[in-house]
Amino acid sequence: MTSTNHTRSESNNHTPWTPDSASLAWMSTPPPSSGTGPDGAERQETAPTETRPVPEPSPVTAARGEASFREDTPEPARVSAPSASAPPRPAPTPPPAPAPERPAEHYGAAGPFPGGHPEPFVNAVRSRATAPKQGWRAALYRATGLNPGLSRTEELLIGQQRKIRTPMDGSHSVMVSSLKGGVGKTTVSALLALFLAEGRGERVVAVDANPDAGTLGDRLVGETEAAQLTVRKLLNNLDQIRSFSDLSRYVHLVNRLQVVTSEQEPESSEAFSQKDYEAIVSVLSRFCQVLVTDSGTGITHSAMQGGLARCDSLVIVGSLTQDAASRAAKTLNWLASRQWSDLAKKAVVVLSQDRDSTFIDKQPILDHFQQRCRAVLTLPPDPHLQAGGQIDLDALKPATRAAAREIAATVAEGFYGCPTSLGRPAGERRPGVAW
Repeated sequence: MTSTNHTRSESNNHTPWTPDSASLAWMSTPPPSSGTGPDGAERQETAPTETRPVPEPSPVTAARGEASFREDTPEPARVSAPSASAPPRPAPTPPPAPAPERPAEHYGAAGPFPGGHPEPFVNAVRSRATAPKQGWRAALYRATGLNPGLSRTEELLIGQQRKIRTPMDGSHSVMVSSLKGGVGKTTVSALLALFLAEGRGERVVAVDANPDAGTLGDRLVGETEAAQLTVRKLLNNLDQIRSFSDLSRYVHLVNRLQVVTSEQEPESSEAFSQKDYEAIVSVLSRFCQVLVTDSGTGITHSAMQGGLARCDSLVIVGSLTQDAASRAAKTLNWLASRQWSDLAKKAVVVLSQDRDSTFIDKQPILDHFQQRCRAVLTLPPDPHLQAGGQIDLDALKPATRAAAREIAATVAEGFYGCPTSLGRPAGERRPGVAW
């Protein structure tokens, strides 16, 4: 039986005991009952499971706990029946859209790459000076191993060779023309073709399109051999040419240059017309990369018209004299007044110095053509060229050889990005080329 005495005697000098709320709850639990059930079976007395309620917190602690609970746990939504008098509750505001993800950046050792691309790897190969191959500098280098560097002559040579190898889009046609004969037109054509074939390493063909028994074959092949195989034989066998091997049976070979000579008989040469020239060009353009045409002096001749229709680069030859320079200027005027004004602006003018006079002021002539053309060059006199025989490059003076190579380099600079192609008339040329 549970005692209801909740006080202790103070005889033992102890502090009186006062029950707390937990004790009161425990003591208020009813005792287990015993006896028999309705079915007469004896019930066993079972001790109730002891439960200790959580003590009530103090007001301060309860306030702190309630605040923490409100901050950590959201209050559950309360659903109540809509009231007729109550205004409708506004729809909940949707949460803000998440910020877009930043694209992944490329990072290196020092941070992101500018523009999203890594920098090219640094060239770790040590630079090595080019060894000289000419003059006393080459002799000193071979004897001692010391490299004194290149001379200005060798630096000029390397620059010219680099220009001659300028890339181009398809085959390219170069026409050499002049209104006046005897100014070195055929000589310039031969030198230009020889240095292009030597420097580019491609198939370069020189064609004598002079209807009046031209002398390009004499200057490149020799008079006897040039007469044995002419352009007339090539025209008569065009339908049998299906490969470069077939073409090589009708052209002359000088070092690395292919040469098509003109017919030496006046009766046959007159038959060489615009139609014949276009037929030759259509075949040559399939097997060669550069075509150099030595045209005649008659600018209105039909073969000349065909050459201009298939021309990509133009070279006008004159000399530093009053009459020859005036004829070269009239050639530009005639081209500019017709559909070939672009060819005139991009033309290269070569002025021969074979004819020289102290009564001529050269600077006004040079200034006139520099304002109208892409470039103006001069070809110094040379005894080997003045002889009029077969040209041997090794027999030229160093200054003449350098000037001729400069002509080829200047003309080849115009190959880059040229929107024309050999074998196509002006109306079929591509309007633009991407390089």
